[in-house]
Amino acid sequence: MDAFGIDIGGSGIKGAPVDLTTGTLTAERLRIPTPEKSTPDAVGDVCAQIVEHFQVPSETPIGIAFPAPIRHGVVLFIANLDKSWEGTNFTELMQRKVGRPVVAVNDADAAGYAEVYYGAAKDHPGTVIVTTLGTGIGSAVIVDGHLVPNTELGHLEIDGYDAESRAAASVRTAEDLNWKQWGKRLTRYYSHVEMLFSPDLFVIGGGVSKNFDKFAPYIKVNTPLAPAVLRNEAGIVGAARLAADGHK
Repeated sequence: MDAFGIDIGGSGIKGAPVDLTTGTLTAERLRIPTPEKSTPDAVGDVCAQIVEHFQVPSETPIGIAFPAPIRHGVVLFIANLDKSWEGTNFTELMQRKVGRPVVAVNDADAAGYAEVYYGAAKDHPGTVIVTTLGTGIGSAVIVDGHLVPNTELGHLEIDGYDAESRAAASVRTAEDLNWKQWGKRLTRYYSHVEMLFSPDLFVIGGGVSKNFDKFAPYIKVNTPLAPAVLRNEAGIVGAARLAADGHK
């Protein structure tokens, strides 16, 4: 067991051991529903249960991906879990629950890091921006293999709107946009991000990435586009890799 990753989501908490050479899971992941009252204590107990289930050796690095920005181990704000998370020292809580050091990371950052190490952006030089198109828009910025954490590029204001309120995959569904109409909105979003960062590659993740070929031709930007490849395992894999790399 090279490293262990846990991915905390609004509906489920998933964990598995990860082979750091290949970026693959070495055992079937365990998924436990997120507690209805998703307080720090309740979620921490589930994470401890997952670590116990796999009998993770004490020397194995453990990374935990979390759906919020985390700075120096502290949750800055929270959208998808109990509001009591705000201001919680996530790292201290989880170390107490699982009984050993852990590395905490934002879930979009974990997924992005996994794509750079093992997926769509493997061996791609320069600045890679990974975005997850789902209920909102998550983002990760990786420069020459180094993560720039907590970017939250889904919340850029564009044309007076919060970007994700116009371009997230959930908006396409809610407004019944066809691929071309949505592609036009994505062009407005990605062209703005392109102007700000001049990236070398955009990687597009989220469940909708399986339909990449249907909407990507309508995104008119100069930066190359690639679909994410790790899908539902990206958070686990990225968290494990970041833990092994000693991310702070």
